[in-house]
Amino acid sequence: MLRKLFSVVLSAVFLFSSMCTAFAEVPNTAEDKLAAVEKILYGGVQTGAMAERIKRVESEYSGVNTKTSMMNRVQYLYTYTFDNSSAPSLITQMNALEWAISHKISNESMQSRVAEMENSINGTVSNGSMHERIQSLSEFAFGSQQIPLGQVIVPANTLVKIALITPVQSKNIKVGDVINYQVAEDVIEDGMLLFTKGAPGEGVVTKVKQASNFGRNGAVEIDFKTTTAVDGSTVNTLLGQESKEKMENMAMAAGASLAGMLILGPIGIIGGAFVHGKNVDLPEGTELYIQTAEETTVYGIPTVSE
Repeated sequence: MLRKLFSVVLSAVFLFSSMCTAFAEVPNTAEDKLAAVEKILYGGVQTGAMAERIKRVESEYSGVNTKTSMMNRVQYLYTYTFDNSSAPSLITQMNALEWAISHKISNESMQSRVAEMENSINGTVSNGSMHERIQSLSEFAFGSQQIPLGQVIVPANTLVKIALITPVQSKNIKVGDVINYQVAEDVIEDGMLLFTKGAPGEGVVTKVKQASNFGRNGAVEIDFKTTTAVDGSTVNTLLGQESKEKMENMAMAAGASLAGMLILGPIGIIGGAFVHGKNVDLPEGTELYIQTAEETTVYGIPTVSE
């Protein structure tokens, strides 16, 4: 009976869809790309002339200022920071190191993350370029300056447990509102870490129906667009059949809350006219499952030694 109620809840009270749209646009100009790199490295865009900003970032990365065009210098920095197409990006390397050392991945700046790891290991912050410091941390964590990352195919419909950051309340939410959430626990497949606890995700409200008289319950439709993988890439996600069944079988807290709404709805109808239905009301921290929308490839982090 509870399983049947839960199925009706998922289809009639709290509906989700996936549009699988792009998470963010790639910056086009040198200024925008440099700003994106600075946000990752320092936590914010830096001030000053472009030439000085580029020199500073190059020094922080490798200790070398290259002799080529401005656009080429910025493109190299941007590619090294974000691009996983030919080699693991700086973001991927940093995520692997931080998880190996502390079993967490933070959203702080690269400077802060490296300093925190160095303090936890050596009790002091090291000098040198970011490249040198990462190599030193890698030797401690993995026994080699080479971080053991490998490309992994993430199958379609891989389950990801998430927790809401943005409360979902049908009485005051509107179409177009952004719903932020985070991964609630690590996702590991075949010994490779694919999604880490705390990794961000973003959705958008696509439809809202308020509760009304005659016991009609409220409903919210959300497109859970993308969830961030361990290598910093965004993976298209949705609430589909596998994730619905997982929530039914696990009898999650979100399911119990929604089942309660469903029960009150029919009682209201039976009890007489003009009984007001229940609005969707899911507080911050509500946990549920979503799933990957299609097969995708990411850099995974080994969770056990070879």
